[in-house]
Amino acid sequence: MTIGAAMPLTGAYAQSGEDELKGWELAVEHLNEGNELIKKIAPKVTKGLLGKTAKLVSADSGAKPNNAVQIQQTFINDEKIILMTGSTSSAVAVALNHFAQREKVLYVTGISGSNDTTGKDCVRYGFRQDFYGQTAAAAIGPVMVKNFGKNRKAAFMTPDYTYGHTVTKSVNDYLTQNAGWTQVTDQVSPLGTQDYSQYLTNIANSGAEFLINVNWGRDAVLSTQQAHQFGIIPKMSLVIPYQIPFLAKEVGPEIMGGVLAATDFWWTLEDKYPLAKMFVDAFYKKYSYRPEWGAENSYMSIAMWARMVSEAGTFYPPDVIKQYEKGETLDSMVGPVHFRPEDHQLVRPVVIVRGKHPKEMKNSEDYWEVLEVVPGEGLMQKPDAFGCNLGDYA
Repeated sequence: MTIGAAMPLTGAYAQSGEDELKGWELAVEHLNEGNELIKKIAPKVTKGLLGKTAKLVSADSGAKPNNAVQIQQTFINDEKIILMTGSTSSAVAVALNHFAQREKVLYVTGISGSNDTTGKDCVRYGFRQDFYGQTAAAAIGPVMVKNFGKNRKAAFMTPDYTYGHTVTKSVNDYLTQNAGWTQVTDQVSPLGTQDYSQYLTNIANSGAEFLINVNWGRDAVLSTQQAHQFGIIPKMSLVIPYQIPFLAKEVGPEIMGGVLAATDFWWTLEDKYPLAKMFVDAFYKKYSYRPEWGAENSYMSIAMWARMVSEAGTFYPPDVIKQYEKGETLDSMVGPVHFRPEDHQLVRPVVIVRGKHPKEMKNSEDYWEVLEVVPGEGLMQKPDAFGCNLGDYA
């Protein structure tokens, strides 16, 4: 049985794509050896899945939706894949959702932060385990209001596609409706922008007190570094409502110290959750660095799929989908979680972190302090709020 992954290994999102790929590789290795960690999530797994060995095939999508669809079409034709994964860009996730529904091949997203992925672009054949714009906003919003107060002025930096627009809208809606904040400017830039000076000039002249950067990957790194060069940071307080893997490492703790962010997972949660400890140890042993949340997310997506297949006792997609839709509670690296049958979104906590200043770091990867693990149930919109209509099983 073969799993096909299409993730960016070149372009602005390459570093996150490589981290995700490592998570899938480790999950497939654990699945084939019947590792103790994967058995905690999928207790009926022995060695392999239903007597078959898993194989992972992967290719570089460059974060382009058409590329990703073509890759998966080739994998279906040549490799007879039974599961698709990969995204990192929500534009890719949305395209692969619709492709999965058409081809009747299961798809579990990689990283995808857009509300649309399990909202208006949800499909019966697609599932998402990571957090997204709505839940990020509902988790970090109260922390921002508590720390910074009401009636403040914010400038947003938004990448010009579904992820950026839905995250910015969710965060801005929360702050305006609950705390009287004003969005004084929203600077929208294309994916892969190198020079942010025109956007930063507008922000510098906007009268904003806060810079809310929604950019992703290399775009987040460059825009943050350039905001610092412009003197906007630390004059304005930086907030990252949807944390980008490796951002603190790339930008440096001198800039990221004290910055609030919402994230999916951070490795120091190993002190709180036994499965997180097992995962961090296994990942570090194999790759010699502590995993970012892209790797955790991709590992969990495969592990949870393995659980559904092993519980259903078949690879037949409608039966596997119905197993997901039972909504059973399962253990994860952030505690108990379950899938919502109505929109195929995992109900899971959002982790609020604050950047550590250099003097606070206990080791070279100790970039974030976990402030809070916010339970998922209360963060999520009603299942039909974003227009989800799952479609047919067959």
